[in-house]
Amino acid sequence: MAVGEARPELHLSGPILQQALQQAIAGCEPMGGIERYIEALKLKSTLFKEALLDNAHETMSAETFSGLCVFMSTVRRRVAPYLEVDKFTALRTAVGELLEGREDTSTADARINAFCLAFPVDKKHRWVRDLAAEILHNVDPERYPLMTRWMWDVNANTGFLREVWFDDQIDHMTLEVPDTYLTFITLREELSQYLTENGIFRDVLNYIDLLCAQIYADYICAQGGSYLRTDFASPQDPMEYTRRLLGLDGIKPKTNKTRLKSIDGTAFVLEDANLLEQN
Repeated sequence: MAVGEARPELHLSGPILQQALQQAIAGCEPMGGIERYIEALKLKSTLFKEALLDNAHETMSAETFSGLCVFMSTVRRRVAPYLEVDKFTALRTAVGELLEGREDTSTADARINAFCLAFPVDKKHRWVRDLAAEILHNVDPERYPLMTRWMWDVNANTGFLREVWFDDQIDHMTLEVPDTYLTFITLREELSQYLTENGIFRDVLNYIDLLCAQIYADYICAQGGSYLRTDFASPQDPMEYTRRLLGLDGIKPKTNKTRLKSIDGTAFVLEDANLLEQN
């Protein structure tokens, strides 16, 4: 975020947000209610913090990092080569540099760009941006909003932001909105205001993630692009795309355990892991 950079002017559609919020609440009901999704999102953040903060990333194993990747839908299918011994050390170093100085959000864009440059710069590695965004958001959700490509990708002119943009001509427009930290934090502030005006006062940041995923999941269902169709097979229920975007299908059903182990080798436990099952 450059000093003095002007905040983007965002035009968000209230009716689209309202419809998506109602759909999310209704869609969560068969699986125990929206609160279970919110608790699962909190758990995911806890797992990332346990594995990466307080210098834990310095001794993090490839197995532990692989467990984290399960919770990142656009990363997990592509990251495998970097979990091999000859590449994992460099990846772990890049993660450390991404997290260094995270308290200063003015360096967010520079650190994300530097992280991406630690990998080949080509179409096959566009997922690296998602990896950086997921790491920052999950270890420090208060400072870092969700900044993945499905939230907004200016180069592809696709993402949640486009789907919620208020303009009758949106199908024929190219949005001149940068996919920078300032854009995403501005977006989150506006969504937070919308939710509080609609009676949601607790866990607002988690509700924002769920709302955004619900809206982009609707887009995937309608006309998802080829790379999304590769990552997301045909859904078995209305909330499947939403869960996958949020990485909540990284929790093993029927076992009460996630696929991630803590630093000491103990498996993390989620009390209601059948969140991901249909009743």
